[in-house]
Amino acid sequence: MDSQHRPSPDSEQQTTSKKHRRGIGGIGWAAIGTVFFGSLLAIGILPRLSQKSELQAAVKEASTLPSINVIAPRRATGATKVELPGSVVALNQTTIYARSTGYLRRWYADIGDRVRAGQLLAEIDSPDTDQQVLQANAELVQAQANVSQSRANLAKGISDLKQARANLLIARQSWDRWQVLVKQGAVPQQDADTKYATYQANLANVEAAQNTVSSDYASIKAAQANVYASQANLQRNTVLQSYKKVTAPFAGVITARNVNTGVLISAGNGNTSTSNTNTSNSSLYTIAAYDNLKVNVSVPQSLSQSLQTGQTAQITVRELPQRVFTGKVVRTSNAIDPNTRTLLTQLEVHNSDATLRPGMYANVKFAINRTNPPFVVPDSVLVVNAKGTQVATVSKDNTVHYQKVAVGRDYGTEVEITSGLTGKESLIATPTVDETEGLRVQPVAERK
Repeated sequence: MDSQHRPSPDSEQQTTSKKHRRGIGGIGWAAIGTVFFGSLLAIGILPRLSQKSELQAAVKEASTLPSINVIAPRRATGATKVELPGSVVALNQTTIYARSTGYLRRWYADIGDRVRAGQLLAEIDSPDTDQQVLQANAELVQAQANVSQSRANLAKGISDLKQARANLLIARQSWDRWQVLVKQGAVPQQDADTKYATYQANLANVEAAQNTVSSDYASIKAAQANVYASQANLQRNTVLQSYKKVTAPFAGVITARNVNTGVLISAGNGNTSTSNTNTSNSSLYTIAAYDNLKVNVSVPQSLSQSLQTGQTAQITVRELPQRVFTGKVVRTSNAIDPNTRTLLTQLEVHNSDATLRPGMYANVKFAINRTNPPFVVPDSVLVVNAKGTQVATVSKDNTVHYQKVAVGRDYGTEVEITSGLTGKESLIATPTVDETEGLRVQPVAERK
């Protein structure tokens, strides 16, 4: 019975062989898995370790770089208000001079008086001018008489010419008849020669009469020219005589009176002495029109392109804090002053109540729409040295670079940058002498 159930040697060998194969397969798979997972760990961990080391190196390097606060420039708004100083001047102002020499008889207007156009301001006693007018009038009468005399001579000359032509006709006919009689032998040749001589004499008389008439015509033209000259001279002296009455050229206010009664006035002297003595003085008055005034403003070059003719502005003066006047741009000089880099702009303002006065200092406020607004930065970013005005920027590789800029309006704590920036720069908020060109730094965005 035992022999029936005892395994044979061959079966035991097969069983042992199967167990051995199973043991080898488990160990192999375990080894393969270990290698596989090790590879995965190597692939995943080693780069991380490398990155970590690089990051640690970068952090270590960054920890050694100075930290710098940086800001970005901002674009200014397109609409802005600009307040500029201005000077009030009269729209029309002139100094009145004498054109007639004499003594001041009387003056009728004083400083501060409002006068209308053509109003009598002063009278000058000028006897010399009066005599010149009388003389010019007498010369005109004489010239006109000469014209009449020349015309009478012309009439007589024409009459003499007619008589000479009639005599010539008779002499011609007589000579013709005597020629026929000579051919017939009725009269001697000597008598015919006498008739021919008479004809030649009358022919000469006709030519002389014609010359006399031509001369009379020329005399009339000359006399008429003298009449025209005498009339012009009389008119000139009459105009000078009219200057004895000094009148206002336009409506306005008398701002200066430079003469007194009895002062000798010399036409065209140009001396504006205000002495009460009899001193030559050709400047009588200064008059200014107040109804409309001008305000002259020097506009910076950076804003000159934004101003348009017809644009309005608000005008105020310190002495009238409650009043706001409206002015309109009427003209500009169309040229930038090379000394101040400004554009002279002129505004017109109505002043019917004469509240504003020429010579006042005024503030002019413009509302300007800028098509290309500048950048605005804090004034602390500016560096001013021998190289000009600059800003310190931090480039993409974290190095310091100085950029030259042009400054526009100054708002106190902020300034406009009209050129030199693109808007993408990182500006060092408060640059110092330590931030030199090319220095590597660690930029830190400044919180607003």
